[in-house]
Amino acid sequence: MSIVIVPVALWILAASVPISPPVPPALALLLLPLSPATHETLRFYDNLICGIFLLDFTLSLLGSHPRSEYFVRGRGWIDLLGSIPSFGAVPAFGLFRLFRLFRLARIARLLQGQKKKDLIEDILHNRSQYATFITLTLAMLVLVSASLLVLQFESRSPDANITTGGDALWWSAVTITTVGYGDRYPVTPAGRVTAMFIMFAGVGIIGALASILASLLVGGSPASEEEEAPVTAPVPTVEQELVMVKNELVAMRQLLEKISTPGDPK
Repeated sequence: MSIVIVPVALWILAASVPISPPVPPALALLLLPLSPATHETLRFYDNLICGIFLLDFTLSLLGSHPRSEYFVRGRGWIDLLGSIPSFGAVPAFGLFRLFRLFRLARIARLLQGQKKKDLIEDILHNRSQYATFITLTLAMLVLVSASLLVLQFESRSPDANITTGGDALWWSAVTITTVGYGDRYPVTPAGRVTAMFIMFAGVGIIGALASILASLLVGGSPASEEEEAPVTAPVPTVEQELVMVKNELVAMRQLLEKISTPGDPK
């Protein structure tokens, strides 16, 4: 699972290390003049995704026997350092995010050769599961990116009613689900463009989830249907049929010879 999660979430994590002054900000935020509310929202997303990576590290460590096989030889300690949340208390922990580059390089090596073919075969065999995971991942990315963008754009307007990360996330959720309560809405042109983006993305994501749900209700995946299909006996070839006829003739001839042997009553 981590092979799929890491590339998708890496771009969020690389830019989600807001560090309060006077400590220098993360490398990815040096050129981005973000508002304090956006920094706070980035910190929340960073800690949330760090928790996901810590859970992945814990599961990998518990599933490794011996534990040193993953922690030392598998360089699990790098995964641990790259998953430590800062919680705003120790801003220097943000530098540990650079260790995720080593994890990305290791994933690139794992996707070479035979393991790449095995992954492709697994995706083709479990298409419905991967489609569900990719759709949910896209929904998460749209929610995160839209909430950050609209918060950054709206924070520049004095008439904005989306002023906190919670407001932005709530607005993104009700917009992507095509509900639209109207209690929160963008007032700036850039915020409205972001709203159009999330509206179109929401229609596609909801449609994809509806189609996946319909396929699960109607029947299983084609792969499972192929596995459940009864195995039919192979059709014999012409040569095999001729051999079978010859054997039957030989058996009949032997039976007739036994019947017509001398000394039998007539």
